[in-house]
Amino acid sequence: MTHVIAISNEKGGVAKTTTTLSLGAALGELGRRVLLIDLDPQANLTLALGFEPAKVEHTSGEILLDAAPLLEARLQTNFVGLELIPANLSLEHAEQVLPVYLDYTSRLRSAIEKASPLPYDFIIMDCPPSLGAITVNALSAANLLIIPTQAEYFSAYALRDMMTIVRQVRADDNPNLAYRILVTLLDQRNRTHRNILEQLERTFGEGLFKTIIEVDTKLRESPILGLPITQYRPTSRGATQYRSLAEELIAYVEQTPSETA
Repeated sequence: MTHVIAISNEKGGVAKTTTTLSLGAALGELGRRVLLIDLDPQANLTLALGFEPAKVEHTSGEILLDAAPLLEARLQTNFVGLELIPANLSLEHAEQVLPVYLDYTSRLRSAIEKASPLPYDFIIMDCPPSLGAITVNALSAANLLIIPTQAEYFSAYALRDMMTIVRQVRADDNPNLAYRILVTLLDQRNRTHRNILEQLERTFGEGLFKTIIEVDTKLRESPILGLPITQYRPTSRGATQYRSLAEELIAYVEQTPSETA
């Protein structure tokens, strides 16, 4: 069975791409087979894995717009257990055109279903920082939505819109969509961060991952070099915490097994 995960927050700068890359690599280290899908026109995930977006032959945009086979666009990476479906600026066109299709919210789910059974334990999708047609496609296909958020006011405030889109997708397309909030870029020395973390814990309870990703400059450096944090600085705090997140995710999936959405 393949567990499909969307990583999304309409707020930018909350470590969505870092989480997609680092979590995927940590799962690969643990022997899981992972397909990463870049759904962001900025293609930061594609860049972070060492590919030039303008030069890739096939992209996730073709899957969404042309119903291209899911696995036709996949690329091998240099990391164990990790493959990628890349993105480039063509996804901006997809965001504009998708609503023309009657079935536009389920095109990605259909592509996953047609390709099943898949040779992956996890599909992890890096969504754009918006709640448009591409993100709705990802949530309609996902078993689990991971919402990275900083322990800061505007990031926490954006969770209201994320909860609204979760309810909408559950009502319209994917009644079994679950979510978990991941606190990222936490500075334990910052009183405001600590206070907002406490508020998030009171509000969301079990809806929060126990793992917290703290501020680590190595996490900012690793994508520039085309390396996940687990390869760039294997013993760093960021690498340790993303490995912990991978273990927590595996435990969650084993408790709630499900087939692809």
